[in-house]
Amino acid sequence: MSTFEDLGSLLMVRGADELDHAGGSLYVHLHRVAKRLTTLGASDTLVLAGLAHAAYGTDGFPTHLFDWQTERPVLESVIGPEAELIVYRYGSCERETTWRDLAEHHTVTDRLTGTSEELSTPDLRDFVDLTIVNELDVLDHAPALAPKLRPFLQEQIPRWQSLASPAVLAESQRLLPL
Repeated sequence: MSTFEDLGSLLMVRGADELDHAGGSLYVHLHRVAKRLTTLGASDTLVLAGLAHAAYGTDGFPTHLFDWQTERPVLESVIGPEAELIVYRYGSCERETTWRDLAEHHTVTDRLTGTSEELSTPDLRDFVDLTIVNELDVLDHAPALAPKLRPFLQEQIPRWQSLASPAVLAESQRLLPL
């Protein structure tokens, strides 16, 4: 079995297929995000992180499949330390503090610990690409959220132009014309 398949099985064991999310279950959402990242040329590491991005819950989806305090090694043993760190950063991000000024400060605030971390350019790209792809999937599959989410993304994504990959920017421009 591949790492991707191993992770998919683990997500099923943890109940991702039983949790409601935009457009079906969390499991289906996680797979759509990973598939879109693959289509947009993301690294295998980022695709794995995309498949697990809500493992510790997020600022917008508090339900978690793994306890961030005790089970990070479990996820890391399946997807590796680089992908797990992306998952942790994404899930622990305090969105209100982080998102708006990320391009200026390159700093992610951790809502779980209250700490902040300045990210390198490659880490920022992974973080922003995962964030945009996730939000685009939610927009595509949760029509009730569109009236609020669409204008927010149309305002936010241009702020991240210097951070996101060209493929993710092109995808966002295709789906969110200004």
